[in-house]
Amino acid sequence: MPDIAPRTRTAFPLPLLYAAAFVVIGLALLVYGATTTALIPPAKVLLALTGLGLLMNGAARLGKAWAGPDFDIVFWFAAAWLVLLGLAALLAPWLPLAEERDVAATVTEPVFETPTFTGAHPLGTNGFGLDLLARSLHGARSSLLISLSAVLVGTVVGGAIGLVAGYLRKTLDRAVGLATNSLLAVPPLILLIALATVLEPSLRNVALSLALLTVPSMVRLSRATTMAYTNREFVVAARAMGAKRSRIMLRELLPNVLLPITSLAIVMISVLIVAEASLSFLGLGIQPPEPTWGNMIAEGEGRVFKEHPHIVLVPGAFLFLTVFAFNIVGEKARRRWDPRSVKL
Repeated sequence: MPDIAPRTRTAFPLPLLYAAAFVVIGLALLVYGATTTALIPPAKVLLALTGLGLLMNGAARLGKAWAGPDFDIVFWFAAAWLVLLGLAALLAPWLPLAEERDVAATVTEPVFETPTFTGAHPLGTNGFGLDLLARSLHGARSSLLISLSAVLVGTVVGGAIGLVAGYLRKTLDRAVGLATNSLLAVPPLILLIALATVLEPSLRNVALSLALLTVPSMVRLSRATTMAYTNREFVVAARAMGAKRSRIMLRELLPNVLLPITSLAIVMISVLIVAEASLSFLGLGIQPPEPTWGNMIAEGEGRVFKEHPHIVLVPGAFLFLTVFAFNIVGEKARRRWDPRSVKL
């Protein structure tokens, strides 16, 4: 009879134990650093950042063990932040948040309360007793609505113009190129300030002004991609079979143009969020008491930032994380749908 080897229990891999320990310890340090009152603020921040670093390191190790070496913890962190922020901003009117704009309702609330991450005002209050968490989430509604609307309009308009110009060429292409170069020659901030002084500062007008910034880039990318695909076999075959120009552009060229301009559009969202915040900071965008990240940061002018830095740091952190997340997601999309793959 053949020898029957005794069964041995497979030990749990030691690297995964380390990774799980990093996650647990990092999460504990992050929560303790964010909620404790026994430490001074710099020590709390350092402890929370250390915990966040351990948490992401452990999560990255676990993710690579589960999904393979291509697992990108930074991308998933960015995607998770965008999903959570989008849901919180969408549901902000129905969440149990403190007052964010009515000064008359916050007469009895503490002013310039520092963040404690617990209690009625986890991220503190401003000089009028308005809750910074509520203002940041409602500000996200304005910033995301404006930037997404502007990118959508700019992508549709610029993509369509570039597609038609790249396929038809000749006089139309030269005219489109001249108009595009003229818009690109104007400094973006100067153009936005000029438009803001003429138009009423509303969500629609700010979105349309920002959409004007996205059109030239979308036209150029759409035109270049269209020109790269115009002489491909499937386009030549469709033309030889008697397909109309409109059918060729919509059925053959548009699906190939959409991929690169979509990746550019994701990156442009972050650019427009910063542009909207800049306009609001200068007083040319959405006006108080409507909260946006830009006019919230503007509340820290003068000695306010020196004495109460959280007035600027809280909306600044929301702005930084959101722009960082859109850049990471857009870069991931760009690597997957790189326009250079069509040999521009």
